[in-house]
Amino acid sequence: MTGHEEIIIAGFGGQGILSAGRILAYAGMLEGKNVSWLPSYGPEMRGGTANCHVIISDEPIGSPILNTATTLIVMNAPSLDKFEKTVVPGGKVIIDSSLVERKPSRDDIDIYQIPATMLASEMGNLTFANIILLGKFIKQTGIISKENFAIALEHILPEKKHYLIPEEIKALEVGMNYCE
Repeated sequence: MTGHEEIIIAGFGGQGILSAGRILAYAGMLEGKNVSWLPSYGPEMRGGTANCHVIISDEPIGSPILNTATTLIVMNAPSLDKFEKTVVPGGKVIIDSSLVERKPSRDDIDIYQIPATMLASEMGNLTFANIILLGKFIKQTGIISKENFAIALEHILPEKKHYLIPEEIKALEVGMNYCE
C-alpha cells in the first residue's frame, strides 16, 4: 500500500490520544514508510486537552508540524472546533459520536461518525475507544495493515498490558467494520 497521510488525533488527556499516534507511527515504520509523531498536551494532562500529529509517507518528511491534515480523528467537541478547519478538501474526519454531538459544518470532506466510547463500553473497556476509531482510519485509508498494527501494539503497550492485545484487535475490527 502506498500513500501519504497527515493525521491529527485530538481529545482529552487520558483517552489514549498520544498512544494511538505512537501505535500508528510504529505500524507505519513496519510498513517501511517514513513516519513522524509529535505529541502536544496541556499541563493538566488527564482531563486536559491532548493531540498529536502523525505523518506516514512514502516520501521524506520535511517537518513533523502539521498546519493541514488529510485525516482528523477527534474524541471531544473542543478538538473538532479547533482542528476542523485544518482538514484539506477531500480529507477525512473521524468522530467519536458518543462524545461529539455536532457534525462538521463542511461539505468538502468525508465524515465518519462512530459511537466509539459506547462501543468500547459494550466491549467492557472504555480505553478501546481510540482503537475503534483507528480501525475506521485504517479501513478508509489503507495506509497500514491490520497485521502491522498488531505488531505495533506489542511494541508500544507495556508488557503487563499484552494480555489486552486480542481484545484490542477485536476493537480495531469493530471500527473497521462499523457502518453508519
